[in-house]
Amino acid sequence: MRRLVLAVDLGTGGPKVGLVTPTGCILWSEHLPVRTVRGPGGAATQDADEWWRLVVEATRRAVGETGCRPEEVVAVCVTGQWASTVPVDASGHPVGECVMWMDTRGGPHARRVVGGHVQGFRGRALATWIRHTGGVPSTSGDDPLGHILHLERDRPEIAIRTRWYLEPVDYLSMRFTGVAAASHMSMTAAWLTDNRRLDLLQYDAKLLALAGLDPTRLPPLVPSGSVIGPVLPAVAAGLGISPAAQVVTGMPDLHGAAIGSGCVLPHETHVSIGTTSWVSCPLPTKKTDVVRQLATVPGLGEPAGGGYLLGNNQESAGRCLEWFRDVVAVGLEGERPSYPEITALAATSPPGAGGVIFTPWIGGERSPVDDRSARGGFHNVSVTTTHADLARAVLEGVGHNLRWLLEAADHFTGRRLGPVRMIGGGAQSDLWCQIVADIADRPVERVADPLLAGLRGAALNAGLALGDVSRGEVRGLVPVDRVFPPDPVVRGVYDRAFHEFPRLYRAQRGMFRRLNRPGTPA
Repeated sequence: MRRLVLAVDLGTGGPKVGLVTPTGCILWSEHLPVRTVRGPGGAATQDADEWWRLVVEATRRAVGETGCRPEEVVAVCVTGQWASTVPVDASGHPVGECVMWMDTRGGPHARRVVGGHVQGFRGRALATWIRHTGGVPSTSGDDPLGHILHLERDRPEIAIRTRWYLEPVDYLSMRFTGVAAASHMSMTAAWLTDNRRLDLLQYDAKLLALAGLDPTRLPPLVPSGSVIGPVLPAVAAGLGISPAAQVVTGMPDLHGAAIGSGCVLPHETHVSIGTTSWVSCPLPTKKTDVVRQLATVPGLGEPAGGGYLLGNNQESAGRCLEWFRDVVAVGLEGERPSYPEITALAATSPPGAGGVIFTPWIGGERSPVDDRSARGGFHNVSVTTTHADLARAVLEGVGHNLRWLLEAADHFTGRRLGPVRMIGGGAQSDLWCQIVADIADRPVERVADPLLAGLRGAALNAGLALGDVSRGEVRGLVPVDRVFPPDPVVRGVYDRAFHEFPRLYRAQRGMFRRLNRPGTPA
């Protein structure tokens, strides 16, 4: 009998659903798009009931198309977006829309809790949060603290019906099991656990008091990488799987990506280029760099190895290419070129993009500078600049931003990280992989099926929890389809451009604040 995991990767663009072996072999997968609804005051929401409906329908298709017998599905695991908030009732059904990670309506409430004059934070609150958690809630309100305060203060009709405020991965896990549960991993962005003690399964009383939150509305904590319980019989019948299937704790996409790229041992480094981008590797201790906005967050947990993961985020990566397609490259009749067409065009421009530098801060930035007022742009454009130069400059701009972050990560870890394994939609482009290798001057190993790394990571996490695989086996179970060594011939071109890249931010940050402070049009 095959042993299979029902894996779900709930991205911002919608869930991916797959049947995957506990050793990471993907038998079947499907992506179901969903829409983010934008509204006044910084609103950004999704319909969490729609997520569940899509997951159920996709699972039924997976079972039917693969001929999977119910008893072959031995586990369920969810990974995906984090720092979003789903208000649910006692049975786990949503009582309101999911408040997404980019929703800033709670900003005024968050600033009253943590705002001040020390890098935008109140000194004592900043020190307490960093000492206990390694990070601090956002003053922009785009994290669970801001979301919950917004719902409690501005949406009492939702708050009064809410039993639990759940992260998306914990919400889906509750729909499978009926059990409200979270972990240090899934609650990372809430900044409400004492991350000096990953074995302490309770929220920090001092942080709760500072935040003014009711701990009885927060899901109970269980060990990361543990089994929550079996799938509810009625749910299993509707899915076509066994009610004996065990549901493993959900995890943020950062953690799913670490496992799905095979980077689970200390300093094994992966880079993701999706809508956003990050650099991460497992590390043994809790640490924070408040200047460069890097911190360790609760890691993969037992039995996946314990310790911490390097956490950071660059706000816009693949989103820049999407913007370029929809705004710059769109045709007169409204036709949008495909991403392969754009990257093929970019390949006709030489390294350095004809001298054009693109800064990819189109939605603000988080790491290695935390500046939500920052904005992107093309620099050094001339009358000879072509569409191909602009397209390549977008790819190179994301590459320069990643080098900026990688060098900050080198400083943070005390070593030069590499080679780096690359995942995400951007990794599908040979050109983009080579550009990152050349700009960062370190080998890039592209993981096979890079868009499905989250599904593979969820399944391997279940395999670790159930004992099907060991931590030491994970890297060898993740295939790499190509290695991109840096090209020394273009080293000088990219070094020259990168030398100007951080300077462009420093020269413009005053303008960013003046033009894009809260309350002014973006």
